[in-house]
Amino acid sequence: MQFQRRNLTFRRLIGVAAGLLTLAVVAIALTVMALRSDSAADAERNATNIAMILAEQTARMVQSVDIIISELAERIATPGVSSPDELRQRTDNRSTHLLMVDRLARLPQASVITIIDSNGRLWNTTRSWPRPDVDLSDRDYFMQARNLHSPSLIIGGSLKNRVTGTWTIYFGRRIESPTGEFLGMIIAGVENQYFRQIYESIQSIGNQQFLLLRDDGTILIRHPGQDEAAPEKLPADSPWYGLVTAGGGLFRAPSYAGDEPRLTAVQPLHDYPLAVYVAESESATFANWRRRAVLIGIGTLVIVVCCVLLLKALTDQFRRLLESESALAERETRLAEKSGELEDVNMQLDAALNNITQGLCMFDPQTRIVVVNHRYIDMYGLSRKIVRPGCTLRQLIEHRKDVGLFKGDPAQYCEAIVNTIRQGKTASQLIETTDGRIIYAVQQPMANGGWVVTHDDITERRRAEEHMAHMARHDALTGLANRMLLLEKMEDALARLRRNHTAFTLFVFDLDLFKAVNDSLGHPVGDALLKAVAQRLRACTREMDTVARLGGDEFALLQSTEGDQREGAIVLASRLLEAISTPYDVDGHKIIIGTSIGIVLAPADGTDADQLMKHADLALYRAKSEGRNGYRMFESSMDAEARSRHALQADLRNAVERKQFELHYQTVFDVETRKPCGAEALVRWRHPQRGLVQPGEFIQLAEEIGMIVPLGEWIIRQACNDAAAWPSDIKLAVNLSPAQFRNCNLMDIVAGALVDSGLTPERLELEITESVLLQKNVNNLSSLHQLKSLGISIVLDDFGTGYSSLSYLRMFPFDKIKIDRSFVGELSNRADCAAIVCAITGLGRGLGIVTTAEGVETEEQLGLLRAAGVNQVQGFLLSRPRPVNELNLSINAMDGKAA
Repeated sequence: MQFQRRNLTFRRLIGVAAGLLTLAVVAIALTVMALRSDSAADAERNATNIAMILAEQTARMVQSVDIIISELAERIATPGVSSPDELRQRTDNRSTHLLMVDRLARLPQASVITIIDSNGRLWNTTRSWPRPDVDLSDRDYFMQARNLHSPSLIIGGSLKNRVTGTWTIYFGRRIESPTGEFLGMIIAGVENQYFRQIYESIQSIGNQQFLLLRDDGTILIRHPGQDEAAPEKLPADSPWYGLVTAGGGLFRAPSYAGDEPRLTAVQPLHDYPLAVYVAESESATFANWRRRAVLIGIGTLVIVVCCVLLLKALTDQFRRLLESESALAERETRLAEKSGELEDVNMQLDAALNNITQGLCMFDPQTRIVVVNHRYIDMYGLSRKIVRPGCTLRQLIEHRKDVGLFKGDPAQYCEAIVNTIRQGKTASQLIETTDGRIIYAVQQPMANGGWVVTHDDITERRRAEEHMAHMARHDALTGLANRMLLLEKMEDALARLRRNHTAFTLFVFDLDLFKAVNDSLGHPVGDALLKAVAQRLRACTREMDTVARLGGDEFALLQSTEGDQREGAIVLASRLLEAISTPYDVDGHKIIIGTSIGIVLAPADGTDADQLMKHADLALYRAKSEGRNGYRMFESSMDAEARSRHALQADLRNAVERKQFELHYQTVFDVETRKPCGAEALVRWRHPQRGLVQPGEFIQLAEEIGMIVPLGEWIIRQACNDAAAWPSDIKLAVNLSPAQFRNCNLMDIVAGALVDSGLTPERLELEITESVLLQKNVNNLSSLHQLKSLGISIVLDDFGTGYSSLSYLRMFPFDKIKIDRSFVGELSNRADCAAIVCAITGLGRGLGIVTTAEGVETEEQLGLLRAAGVNQVQGFLLSRPRPVNELNLSINAMDGKAA
């Protein structure tokens, strides 16, 4: 009977032990699965965030490239370019090369800008001038541009540069005629290394694979990977295509290379046919989870084995119980030994829980702590005497509030958690502690009504994300706001203007003489100077003002104003001028620069951000054109002048083809013989609405837009044709622009004009200004020597007004020097002008160079010039410029003039 009772009791104990063991295994399994779900969720969130950041940064980079090449394409394909030949004529020159180099300087991420004609031939590039003759017709971006009939941005596959050996992605746009004919394209290259630097900086906080792809699945960049790999495409059955169409998302599948499965985040760019692909292998995703799961599994297995052994020992002990009391004592001793082993196993399990990086708490259905590790206690600075098994959730939260690491109502917080767990839902939240840390907490319900919560300190990760967001809106060199942030601030200011009528002022300015600092002292000194300028700008402004660097040496300032807005703008502009013009000491160099400032007042000068920026640029242009180192406020007339100037540009581009130009000639007289000895060709523009336009109104404009080259060619050919009919002792003088020397075929143009007209080279005089020789350009000197070798006379015009005219007489053997009209006009009023004229004529006699005085308008001037020894004269007193049919070269216009 006693044996049966003991047997029944023993069986009940065995059943209870087996049930508890099963419950423990299930709880641990749930914990392991919860940890795995947490690892997967963290990996998904991390991949998605990185993909979004990379997509945003890539979009900004592509946008900046697109803006520059679109602007260049618009400037190149202005009205008048209707054929590939005209495009080549427009772009195959040094002025276009310098324009492209200037725009390339605004794109730190780009390495080259290139213009390609409709046959795939390279016509201009920022890499070198003169440009190399390269055929690019086999490149995929060219084939895209030739076959594409839309204004979309063209993105070529990653190609290896034949010269530098670097792999580069090319972005381009079509250049079209007004009728839509394909004339060529303009491309900008961004080296793969630019993207790799971004990927490497992000990869330092994880272990991901990055791809940059076109939306057709073509892989442009992969990292990590080999640059030498040919362009590839993702398989047609890849889920990637569907996610790009849907606007982004996640999928799990083997990577495009066919290796182990990966968790992949896809984020397409909103405005461009590109997508970012961020993948992390499942082995990396679940690496930490596997380690924890192995430790937990080992502990569980040990417990199960020990329990099984314990049950077996109890069974054996019960069987031997009836044999003897001594045997029972022996079994009790063994049981004690097994209990010690079980305690050791429990200690190992505690060690595993207390060495994971996350804080962990397990609660039972009654909201009491079952398990808590040391990481959780240390994370919140809690007391181990309070936070231990048996402590309720309410007591825990109140303790956290006591130590100052909880904000809110503990009762409401606990009730919300319990309600969520009872619904069987997983909950997560971000906890911002009072000491500035950010902790990510996840509550995972268990089958028994309890739950497990993990706490992960993500402070450093969040700071890294905030830093990347900051860099996207600030200039990397100076730390000032960039153009994007400035426009955002302007939109905010415009919103306040509409809401509260709060006025604001926009200053746009660039540094005078900054390019000279860069060229003479190097870019490191230039960068240091930009930083110093940024510091002075901050010192001159309030904390609430926005100071931005727009690129290069261009800055902007946005300031909210109170009181007299115009007076406040003038005061601040004066302060900025004084601050920036104060000498700088940079790396031992004393540097003095100035600045030109354009100012717009909102709302008086506009209520739109683009309009205000445009008006500020117009005011800046006026300040620079009026002598620099000053400021100008926007005036409505500036906008009208800009539109008028633009209209004049459009008319000027077609004036040569429409034959609206004509030549007038001013006779040159020999002082000794008093007879005509030559005539200077002067161009006039017969505009259909404006009438006869003088050269002072359109020559500089023609040089700016590149029309001076075709106009200069027409002048030379027409003047030679006219002069061929003059007496053989009359010479023809034609002015050359510095831009014509950048045209490689100047020699051919001049020689062809002489041959076609029959005019002998000895009767042609080509007049140049010192700007042709200012930079001591070897090509310019070579062109001059070639022209002189034909027998053509070379004349130095406007002598005495430049920087170093005397040095040019040593640099090149000029046949004639012309005394500038500014000296002749003051000849009778200023002794210094008379002395200069005498010195020039004496210099001419000593060097055997003919001297000509221009701008003679009075008898007194003519007499003084004859006395000074001038060889030739021209001016309104003797002859006004006349059309060729009114020109009389047989009369002596000096008869009756000053003796």
